[in-house]
Amino acid sequence: MNNHSNGTGFSSSTSTTAATTNTSVGQFSEAVSESSGGVMSYSGQILASPNLKVYSFADLVTATKNFKPESMLGQGGFGKVYRGWIDAKTLAPSKVGSGMIVAVKRLNSESVQGFAEWRSEVNFLGMLSHPNLVKLLGYCREDKELLLVYEFMPKGSLENHLFRRSEPFPWDLRIKIVIGAARGLAFLHGLQREVIYRDFKASNILLDSNYDAKISDFGLAKLGPSQEKSHVTTRIMGTYGYAAPEYMATGHLYVKSDVYAFGVVLLEVMTGLRAHNPKRPNGQESLVDWLRPELVNKHRVKHIMDKGIVGQYSSKVAAEMGRITLFCIEPDPKNRPHMKEVVDVLEHIQRINVVPDRSSTKSAVASSSRSSPHRYQYAYRAGAAGQRRGPSPRKLGVENEMVA
Repeated sequence: MNNHSNGTGFSSSTSTTAATTNTSVGQFSEAVSESSGGVMSYSGQILASPNLKVYSFADLVTATKNFKPESMLGQGGFGKVYRGWIDAKTLAPSKVGSGMIVAVKRLNSESVQGFAEWRSEVNFLGMLSHPNLVKLLGYCREDKELLLVYEFMPKGSLENHLFRRSEPFPWDLRIKIVIGAARGLAFLHGLQREVIYRDFKASNILLDSNYDAKISDFGLAKLGPSQEKSHVTTRIMGTYGYAAPEYMATGHLYVKSDVYAFGVVLLEVMTGLRAHNPKRPNGQESLVDWLRPELVNKHRVKHIMDKGIVGQYSSKVAAEMGRITLFCIEPDPKNRPHMKEVVDVLEHIQRINVVPDRSSTKSAVASSSRSSPHRYQYAYRAGAAGQRRGPSPRKLGVENEMVA
């Protein structure tokens, strides 16, 4: 897990009182926009004031059935995520089985970086609203207890579907999901003071019941550079395989660093392979280093596509996917496209994908719907248990710390 600096420009503490929270997010609102509450690009907006419910620890004990093991959805260095129940209208805690399901993230009290990440999530998700950002419903800070309450994402994460399934994930859903995630990033980058997400990866893309993508986990997010600067300098954190080369080398974080990570996810979506896998043969551990040469030639791109989805996309779609992926993972951040351009290209790719027989896709979609039990491998930086098709990505920070 990551050690997180206090460089977000927010207040040094976040109280459970609404007044203090309003002050903190008010500073954030001023930083990202001249006017709060204005509708932003891609159907998102900066809220005039946060609309988060403040829970007591006792509330969340009730909602999660005292954090019993059978309620746990996932765990990791950050802590554990539990299934909870709240009233759909009042958001008050309710008995198990009554109301609506939520995801309750409880920080590990021993986590050094936990408070900074918790505060970052409250500040960002408390003020930003967009269809492709996960919705934070409330939070709790009581003694050493730090908790976050999110909307429940019944289809799990993109990572689960790409790497933890017995059957290949259909192409139609893959492209739908990356378009949604691209819109979310485009919204963050389109704010007057851009937000750099900093930890974009397949496990942080959560899916609702319709497989609509929502970006989750804003613990490492940072406000972008002020107008006179091109980047922010920060401690190097993130996940091996996804972090942009300029960030790894210098600690300089650009908005375009997110674009690189997005390109890595596109490559994972195309190939069905993880961004970083030390168990692959020598020279193939890094997916980008290994397959970048194949993306240069549009006739070779089809050879790296996931063999499990052959017939679900046209050769033109494969070539176009290779081209936009190559642009996103350009070594020089100046040469990478803006996320709005990426959205336009992906939407075009979705429109032109006409294949003779789509029965295989329909069958796979039906299988996807059947294979989504309530107890799935959850995300929210909580790790996951279950069968894997490769090792999970390693984090940069604390255990694998790399400091510029």
